Amino acid sequence: MLDKNPPGFVGLALKAIVAHTITYVFVGIPVFLIFNYTESFRSPEMACWMRPTNDPVIMAGPLVQPIRGFIFALAFFPIREILFGKKNGWLITWWLLVALGILSTFGPAPGSIEGMVYTILPVSMATYLEIVLQSFSFSILLFYWITNPDKKWLGWLMGVVFAILMLLIVIGLVTTYGA
Repeated sequence: MLDKNPPGFVGLALKAIVAHTITYVFVGIPVFLIFNYTESFRSPEMACWMRPTNDPVIMAGPLVQPIRGFIFALAFFPIREILFGKKNGWLITWWLLVALGILSTFGPAPGSIEGMVYTILPVSMATYLEIVLQSFSFSILLFYWITNPDKKWLGWLMGVVFAILMLLIVIGLVTTYGA
């Protein structure tokens, strides 16, 4: 649990950025491959609103995840004592992400309540598995990292993994699509 000094915004933001981006990649890539998103995105229901998986923007997707991590930090910061100061804070974080970011989006996102009511898009179990697993992993990793500030090795490991992932994506983009 959180020590007497809750994390400052910069520390929380950096950890949220790194934890979100790492879990996004480590959950997203296996699900992408296992559930053959390339073929799924070609289906008539999906092709009209999803980019093809060979679009460079899809490959670059992880490079914009730090922005989402920063937005999560902005949301978590005012309630950090609740999220990181309780034994089950990771579960509270996860439920907030599922409730607000998956089920109850304000727009008709696929899989959300609004999406089920206002769109004809099918509900994808693969998508649910991916987003629920990623939000779960993100909640646990962020909670552990913030509530264990004495584990300096974790910060170094997360920073190195983050840097390698970002570098590999940039190298992949440059070698596949040119500079």
